[in-house]
Amino acid sequence: MAPLPGAELVQRPLQLYRYLLRCCRQLPTKGMQEHYKHAVRQSFRVHSDEDNPERIQQIIKRAIEDADWIMNKYKKQN
Repeated sequence: MAPLPGAELVQRPLQLYRYLLRCCRQLPTKGMQEHYKHAVRQSFRVHSDEDNPERIQQIIKRAIEDADWIMNKYKKQN
């Protein structure tokens, strides 16, 4: 299950970027939100030159799985 509705619609890197930033807004504290927003931005910059469509889809899939794990981790703590 994805952290937010719409994960199944993410097909392009910009869609992923927006989706992950929306996920960050769901985190419980401002500090966590800022930490993960920074991580999302950094990762987006690191992978910005990727042009292999297969690799892009792998990155998108993994990023959504990681977001799911993070969201579940913080939901269990609260």
